[in-house]
Amino acid sequence: MIQSMTGYGKAEASLETGKLTVEIRTLNGKSADISIKSQLLPKDKELIVRQKLSERLHRGTIDLFLNFEPNSVSAAKKINVGLAEEYFRQISELGNRLGITADSALYMSSILRFPDIIDNTRQDVINESNWPAVEKAVDRAIELTCEYRDREGAALYRDVTGRVNNILELENEVESFDGERIEAVRAKISKAIAELQLKPDPARLEEEMIYYLEKYDVNEEKVRLRQHCKYFMDTIDGEKYPGKKLGFIIQEMGREINTTGSKANHAGIQKVVVKMKDELEKIREQSMNIL
Repeated sequence: MIQSMTGYGKAEASLETGKLTVEIRTLNGKSADISIKSQLLPKDKELIVRQKLSERLHRGTIDLFLNFEPNSVSAAKKINVGLAEEYFRQISELGNRLGITADSALYMSSILRFPDIIDNTRQDVINESNWPAVEKAVDRAIELTCEYRDREGAALYRDVTGRVNNILELENEVESFDGERIEAVRAKISKAIAELQLKPDPARLEEEMIYYLEKYDVNEEKVRLRQHCKYFMDTIDGEKYPGKKLGFIIQEMGREINTTGSKANHAGIQKVVVKMKDELEKIREQSMNIL
């Protein structure tokens, strides 16, 4: 079964310092365009994650988001106790030396406003000890994204194959107009000759008529279009990632439909060709999202 390039997956990892959420979103693209939307992932682990995304998701615009919610303990700012004690000792000594008396609480309140008292050193959320849990969450998010792509792919399959069958049915309508169209062309030519009061040689006239009608013959286009439709179905049923090849087949289908329209010389066939083009355009739009 085919996969869509549109996908979504989300998983969580419980770490000692809080909760890490891994979220993956994918859209259609010509190649694997992977973007890590977070500064939390260490560089050496980023390479591992990119390889996982490339191997499992193959193609498309792939965005990975990491969001961390710290627990109450890890979220609390750390006070540099030793430095605070040293400041307090120095300030107290200076106050005594200058004969200034002040409440100890006032000293402490002032010291806590010093910028270096609060330890703002960045702690790595992801480290070697919790990496197995993070990696498991990444794998789960990728798995859910693939499942999403499978569901979307099933819907795409039903849509595009149904439209290919519609084109084949419309091609049957073209064939139903064929005899009528040939007779109409013959009648038109015969009428023009009669109006000009010409008396051509019957054998010669028939040869010219056949030559003229061959220019409007669409049998080759019909045969090739049916072959392309079969190739489309064989490809989408037989290949795991048929998206790129389907694009080329659609181009060939469009070429035969356009040629049929240019040769039609019949209002009924022209209407059918417009319907075929509409179906093919919808197939083209949907196929751009097939992996």
